Amino acid sequence: MLSLPIAAGFAAAIVSTSFISGIFGMAGGMILMGILLAFMPLAPAMVLHGLVQMAANGWRAWQWRSHIDWRIVTHYVGGAVVAAAVVGAMALAVSKAVALIIVGVSPLLGLLLPGQLAPDIGKPSHGHACGALCTLLQLLAGVSGPILDVFFVRSQLDNRQQIATKAAVQLLGHFLKAVYFGHLLGGGETVSLLAVLSAIPLAIAGTFLSRFVLESISETQFRTWSRYVIGAVSTVYLIQGVVLL
Repeated sequence: MLSLPIAAGFAAAIVSTSFISGIFGMAGGMILMGILLAFMPLAPAMVLHGLVQMAANGWRAWQWRSHIDWRIVTHYVGGAVVAAAVVGAMALAVSKAVALIIVGVSPLLGLLLPGQLAPDIGKPSHGHACGALCTLLQLLAGVSGPILDVFFVRSQLDNRQQIATKAAVQLLGHFLKAVYFGHLLGGGETVSLLAVLSAIPLAIAGTFLSRFVLESISETQFRTWSRYVIGAVSTVYLIQGVVLL
């Protein structure tokens, strides 16, 4: 059973990371994953993270539902289903250290990708590729937001459309992750029902509060701050993964 200070720390982490994701459509999930992996085994951490992020992204998608680009969602789902089937059939799993390294490296590669080579989520083939790649990362490393952003950065969507559409596709990704790692749970590893029931309303609260900030920032601020946050968090996780190895 968690001590009161640790439980309070988890609660603050869930609210704050959901708040961050509500503003940028990413980053918060990466931070929360790092915190959970520091205190929990890989599979339970992935399941709890998936359930918390389902709540946060589901609420965010509902908040901004009129801005969702359902054409993009449809293309994404096509690639996601194929990737989930392949990974599920192979029963792939990675260590905590490798998961942290993947989380750290993948967004840095995305940030360094030359602008002319950046994919566009608005193109059907790119949407399928995004769904497949992001689902692969979700099932191996637990997060895919930074790579998802690489596909959105050259799109014609405004910040609200990006937040809404990202939330819709990430809802699917986190659902697949929770199911996949729930199946892999074993050896006495479990996820506390109390922790799940406590975490979900906290995630929704953080997401709800973020709306007021998102409505007040400009497109330029949205894109600039997103890159600074992702770069900083990715570097920290890469270092953590290397140290664990």
